[in-house]
Amino acid sequence: MMKITSVMGNSQKLDGGAMFGNVPKNMWAKWVSVDEQNRIDLACRALLIEQDNRKILLETGIGNFFEPKLKSRFGVQESEHVLLQNLQKLGINHKDIDAIILSHLHFDHAGGLLSSWKQNQPNELLFPNARYYVGNIAWERAINPHPRDRASFIPQLNTLLENSGRLYLIDKEFDAWLGDSFKFHMSHGHTKGMLLTQLQLPSGPLLFAADLIPGQAWVHVPITMGYDRYPELLIDEKSDMLQSLVQQHGKLFFTHDAEIACGSVAVDNKNRYYLVDVIKELCISF
Repeated sequence: MMKITSVMGNSQKLDGGAMFGNVPKNMWAKWVSVDEQNRIDLACRALLIEQDNRKILLETGIGNFFEPKLKSRFGVQESEHVLLQNLQKLGINHKDIDAIILSHLHFDHAGGLLSSWKQNQPNELLFPNARYYVGNIAWERAINPHPRDRASFIPQLNTLLENSGRLYLIDKEFDAWLGDSFKFHMSHGHTKGMLLTQLQLPSGPLLFAADLIPGQAWVHVPITMGYDRYPELLIDEKSDMLQSLVQQHGKLFFTHDAEIACGSVAVDNKNRYYLVDVIKELCISF
């Protein structure tokens, strides 16, 4: 028996040009709403898996750890730790979580591991009973970042994770503790070693797409972000993954799409991928 539920965390507004790379605004503005500062709405959506009396969380979003200046810079909208609040609505305390799988350690995917900002107080590491899963290559990237993406990581978080005694580095498709329901794919186009988690549903696989495909607009193969380290590699990885999902009747789960949580992948006669049967909020048991 498995239950999977989408859980919203803190939301952001980021520059649309950065999110759509070399796509001109007169194209991407047709796909998403844009404000007077050229920003688009972005979610930080987690996925909760309840299986065999275990509670496993895929990512934690950006959270509420930023000081006010950086919070404003990166467009964090709420003044509370939204993920914790929404977990509480499901009757789950952060201490109840048994494992957290992080695709990578950029702050908008891992910042929710930290407590809310308080003046003159250090952030604390939340989820004290959870294993923290990170890809081994992504971990190396986080502790030895390139100048281009150094600002995307949280050095104090790296230290807290390493000192927790509960950090598990992944370098293969399966983990014995998680079991065969969780399969990992490694992606290097957005950042080296990004971990993509695939769950097997009765209808086919569900892929937590992380920043390989952050939302519906990025299903179109040529669309990449300005934040992607290796855009051409990402396009190749995306194409291979979408083709595989079509063949297996699979679904994509989006962490950053402001409107929808997931959708099934289809392809037209011009080999263009698109979504069908989109779902705004996911909650299924099987």
